[in-house]
Amino acid sequence: MFDGFAELDVEVNGVRLRGRTSPDEGKPALLLLHGHPQSHVMWHRVAPALAEDFFIVAPDLRGYGESGRPVPDTEHHSYSKREMARDALALMDYLGRRKFSVVGHDRGARVAARLAADAPNRVHRAMLLDIAPTLDMYEATNRKFASAYWHWFALIQPAPLPETLIGNSPRAYVEGVLGGRHAGLEPFPAEVLDAYVAGLTGAARALGACEDYRASASIDLEHDRADRAAGNLIRVPLRILWAKYGVIEKHFDPLELWRNIAVSISGRVVNCGHYLAEENPGEIVSEIRDFFTAKP
Repeated sequence: MFDGFAELDVEVNGVRLRGRTSPDEGKPALLLLHGHPQSHVMWHRVAPALAEDFFIVAPDLRGYGESGRPVPDTEHHSYSKREMARDALALMDYLGRRKFSVVGHDRGARVAARLAADAPNRVHRAMLLDIAPTLDMYEATNRKFASAYWHWFALIQPAPLPETLIGNSPRAYVEGVLGGRHAGLEPFPAEVLDAYVAGLTGAARALGACEDYRASASIDLEHDRADRAAGNLIRVPLRILWAKYGVIEKHFDPLELWRNIAVSISGRVVNCGHYLAEENPGEIVSEIRDFFTAKP
């Protein structure tokens, strides 16, 4: 996987970030942010093709994969999407890229949305894969949604219960979460699954994912509510893609919800399950090329 890519291992914004980058040949910079319970490895089917047109930067988010796990705080600031967005900005500064575009899936898409909201002067365009706004999703929670996204509510329980349970049986957790979706485990080669499992092995590693979700159910919602109360809209152009066989399609109208908080929205459903880049990589590569190379 990732032939021709270099290993990324830097400390920025007080956290060690690891991942991969493609050769920097002056091409436009494209930041790829992964979802849960994954790592940057989730981009293995699309990153090589995208490297033909972009300088690819694919880090593990803080708390995931091989990146650092900062000490949590009682308000969960250290795992907020705002802090993860600051990681991304500091990383791109380190790489000498003031302006860049971003694609995020799942948790990474929530970081990408926060990046677009907080740093519109830095982000050219943003593509969000298979999410609706966090605040809307929590406020519309019902039994069907909670049953489908059970981990949203399991992982926010007080430490150390969820991290202990996940850390002691990481393969059961990872395969249960991934395999419980539309395509089962078929899209994930053994080495990919092994990488995801390694990122959650032991309570100390699983802590990062749990803190990510605790932040989403607390400090992230405060940030979102503050933006809405102030009338702050995302002004970076957003492209929203979601899975035909996913929870978003069943429970939400993502374009309508994003239009409530952003000024430039386009998007469509994709014929696959939740893990778009691994289930339908050809279509995702085409979408990324079209969106990020289109003239304003």
